[in-house]
Amino acid sequence: MQEQYDRIKKAEKGAMISLGLYLFLATVKTFIGIKWSSSALRADGLNNLTDVASSIAILIGLKAARKPPDEEHRYGHWKAEPIASLLTSVIMLLVGLQVTYSSVISLLNKELESPNRIAGWAALASAVLLFVVYRYNASLAKQIDSSGLKAVSKDNLSDALTSSVTGFAIFASQIQLPWLDGVMAFLVGLIILKTGYEVFRDSAFSLSDGFDIEQIALYKSKILSIPGVEEVRSIKGRMYGANAYLDVTILVHGDMTVQEGHEITRVIEKQLFEEYDVMDIDVHVEPVENRQTQKKH
Repeated sequence: MQEQYDRIKKAEKGAMISLGLYLFLATVKTFIGIKWSSSALRADGLNNLTDVASSIAILIGLKAARKPPDEEHRYGHWKAEPIASLLTSVIMLLVGLQVTYSSVISLLNKELESPNRIAGWAALASAVLLFVVYRYNASLAKQIDSSGLKAVSKDNLSDALTSSVTGFAIFASQIQLPWLDGVMAFLVGLIILKTGYEVFRDSAFSLSDGFDIEQIALYKSKILSIPGVEEVRSIKGRMYGANAYLDVTILVHGDMTVQEGHEITRVIEKQLFEEYDVMDIDVHVEPVENRQTQKKH
């Protein structure tokens, strides 16, 4: 359990780095966008301001997930992490819709302007910083299997793409192609919407107790390989944050003692934890004769 709490602490570090960077970029981009007449960079800065809210939501979720079990939450508070991811996805979807809508309006109204190149360099520098943070958070999220930090990393990547497109669009406007600003902004909006949908889908899947059927098949195969297990009658899984919980019913020979059945459950728990990092397993043991008798009746 302590190892799981340590994982959450690592995820918090990644979210804190993103929060600090977004605060810095939102301030700088908005200032430069206003001073050097770049509506694209100003919008990008406002986009980063919404990312500040997303990062705060993830941090709150991660801190809540570290709270130990209590009377009302016997399984702990692990689901706070996917709830925070779900909130982040909603913010991303709203931003994606806003960017897409404003870009279409800009193209239809032919609102074309050529901002100063300083705005373009600021956008490209922002893209590089965001991509570096994305790589760090994506690697850390994979290492500790954190859905919250995974959502943050996807947001980092979307913002890196947004900033890079903004930068190129600003430079394109210098060579009599100002319409590229709206076209690229539209494409970025679609990218943000796609990323937001993926984060929403994964979070909703976890919160609705969805579980990877391939993992279930893998666990079942492992349990059947343990001596004494005749059959796996049922196996169900659910996720609490990054922690897998299983409910398993196995069939054993009817002449097996209670102690022998208990030893089998201990072996199952030990091997699934060591090989697949399954946090908790509830194993119910039934005799083979019990199933056969029920069939006859």
